[in-house]
Amino acid sequence: MTKFNIRGGFGDSTKPDVNIREQDNLYLAVNSKWLQENPVPAGRPIIDGFSVAEKQTRKNLVKDFTDFLSGQKPIPHIKNFNKAVEFYRVAKDEQKRTAEGAAPIKQDLAFLTSLNNLADVNENLTKLLLMDNLPFKFEVEPDFKNAQLNIVTFYRQNLILADTSYYGNEKTTNLLGVWQKQTANLLVMSGVKQSEAEQYTNGAVKLDQRLAQVYQSAEYNSEIENIYHPLSVAEFTNQSKNIHLADLLKETGLETTKKVNVTEPGYLDKFDELFNEKHFFELKGWLIGHFINQAARYLSREFRKARLPLRKAMYGIDSLAADERFAYDQTIAMFGDVIGQYYGKEYLGVEAKADATKIVKNMIAVYQDHLKNNSWLSDTTKKKALKKLDTLVLKIAYPEHVQKFYDEFKVTAALAGGSLYSNIKANNQVKLRANFADVNRPVDNSLWEMAAVEANACYNPQSNDITFPALLLQKPFYDLHQDRAANYGGFGAVVGHEISHAFDNNGAQFDELGNMKNWWTDEDYAAFNKRIKAEIKLFDGVEVGTSKVNGKLTVSENIGDQGGLTVAVAANKQEGGDAKILFENYARIWATNAKPEFWQLIAASDVHALSQARANVQVQCQDEFYQAFNVNQDDGMWLDPDKRVQVW
Repeated sequence: MTKFNIRGGFGDSTKPDVNIREQDNLYLAVNSKWLQENPVPAGRPIIDGFSVAEKQTRKNLVKDFTDFLSGQKPIPHIKNFNKAVEFYRVAKDEQKRTAEGAAPIKQDLAFLTSLNNLADVNENLTKLLLMDNLPFKFEVEPDFKNAQLNIVTFYRQNLILADTSYYGNEKTTNLLGVWQKQTANLLVMSGVKQSEAEQYTNGAVKLDQRLAQVYQSAEYNSEIENIYHPLSVAEFTNQSKNIHLADLLKETGLETTKKVNVTEPGYLDKFDELFNEKHFFELKGWLIGHFINQAARYLSREFRKARLPLRKAMYGIDSLAADERFAYDQTIAMFGDVIGQYYGKEYLGVEAKADATKIVKNMIAVYQDHLKNNSWLSDTTKKKALKKLDTLVLKIAYPEHVQKFYDEFKVTAALAGGSLYSNIKANNQVKLRANFADVNRPVDNSLWEMAAVEANACYNPQSNDITFPALLLQKPFYDLHQDRAANYGGFGAVVGHEISHAFDNNGAQFDELGNMKNWWTDEDYAAFNKRIKAEIKLFDGVEVGTSKVNGKLTVSENIGDQGGLTVAVAANKQEGGDAKILFENYARIWATNAKPEFWQLIAASDVHALSQARANVQVQCQDEFYQAFNVNQDDGMWLDPDKRVQVW
């Protein structure tokens, strides 16, 4: 046995090495030149293959929106698109935001500082909820056990420091101190006295630290069964005497819900210990601190710069993005679905969409063969798995119709007294009320989970569908005119990844109708769990720079990567494609530069493994990789056959 067997190859994969061989570190061999030439851009914590695709889309759309505003290009006849153009006009007006200063938020800030006791909070619960300014929130979404029924889900708000793993160690005090200083500064800039600002931030941090003691970690919540705890409305509202949950449900029209899914019952159990008259000023400080940090995102550059200290400490971001990027990002966030329809029709093209659809269908067919020939599943479970695969719904490029709430959106121009903050606040409330109105209604599975201009893809277990936005259908993932093997290594692997989520540790708990239901034999599920444990062990502790991968936190995404790459390799082999080209483009899509602080944050809280591990560790489990590059036992990419893991 070789003395090496390094999971992830030789060297530090966060540092370029243009001389390294594919046999020793595939990721670095393919990406080192790119890593040298693509530093992290200003105002961002990371640049990667998804960023490359997003950049080209952004370049096209920014030019188009500039032409729409100037009248050089007619506004397309897409419903509500004219609103997106007017919103972009507001978002671009940095001069007006500079002149406004804190004026757009003065009224809301005064409301929060006027709260004197818990009774005031209870009297204004609905207002605070619609402002997204409570330590909890509601969302109407499908019931895990009845995927055709919309129910209320109860979520907690995020901690100041993102995840519980950032608390109770030597970094906690320093990072919370950065937040306190930043928040007090923002409040003073908004007209609050320094002494009062410090009192508010002290209270906020005290509550945040108490919340950190009762919140679950990202690792715990990554297992989907851990976030499903349905209660009746009466059971839910009786959980707290201090926070009037019954009144809140009634005022928002949510009291008719068949049940309330509580994602973290341990948090709800502690409501009256956390929120009471004795600790009121901690809650008030939290409300004010949360508000000012969120609202400052939509004010002048001066305010946005004042938010940088914590972003630098947590993500490594030490400067703002360009004004043009800021305006674009805000417009996509508000009108993404509408803009996605335009982008898909204007830029993707019929031929590319048809070809991408063909790749998706090829991948599904290969996956079917893969399941039929599976050696460890019984025929009973195979039939259920194949049925789930047969009913998989495909969402490719862009949606034919979008959410109805866009019809209710209004954009108030600057001359009519509108600001970026007021427009975002008003339309976010329209969106939230529209979501609440869906309670008890049948689920509309034709709607997309993401916009066609998002650099992402997804599988939704509750509708058993996979979504591939138009943005992904460009390099490095896909190009109509590049080698088919490269397309399989990029887009094909992403397609296989999303299909595999139907059969990962979370997706495997849902049937073909989207209901959380056991469709496995006991023996098969035991064999599946054995493979899950092997996947956890494979990634746990893999070193990427100064960070380590958490195998349990990332297992669902690692199963997705493993299954996706395996099926992409098989599909490519069927078409006689060059395996070298496939593996090289697979490594290419994971090319990533990021700030050290951001690597640490990803490792601690993201369900995706660090990019370098996603590339190298996965190919180390593919026998075809060793054949394609003639990898032997003395090479850095060698992993003994008994250490290679295959779930699907």
